[in-house]
Amino acid sequence: MLRLIAVLALILGLAGCYDSSRPTRIGSAAPDFVVQDSDRKVALHDFKGQVVVLNFWATWCAPCIEETPSLVEMAQKVKDQGVTVVGVSIDVDGNAYHSFIKQHGVDFLTVRDPDQKAPSLYGTTGWPETFIIDRQGVLRRKFVGPVNWNDPEIVQYLTSL
Repeated sequence: MLRLIAVLALILGLAGCYDSSRPTRIGSAAPDFVVQDSDRKVALHDFKGQVVVLNFWATWCAPCIEETPSLVEMAQKVKDQGVTVVGVSIDVDGNAYHSFIKQHGVDFLTVRDPDQKAPSLYGTTGWPETFIIDRQGVLRRKFVGPVNWNDPEIVQYLTSL
């Protein structure tokens, strides 16, 4: 029993570790990127003056699927308040990506980055990971794992930046 507790403590301790060589720097300028897929081109610098909810995700990721409905709903609620959701999918399979977008009603801006160039700039190692970037382009917060984006505290935080 003691061994089980020790193993669980180790797992929980490691779950919060950030093993990337490029850790996120909250309070620093968000790394700029440009991603071009078959549908569109997205450049982070185009959103200067807006709060950006930058969500790295994949169609095969169960936690990503779990959070998608609340992310879609929140994006609609706050878009008129200068908050923009930008999704960056790491999917290699373009058909799976397009099918997911249609099936789940994803109507916020999203782009496919199968080479994971943008996520690597942020040191992303798991999915979903979401970064909050303020109107001046500064990283303010990072969320690891699925989030209920309709939580009133989160919505209030986003709209107050």
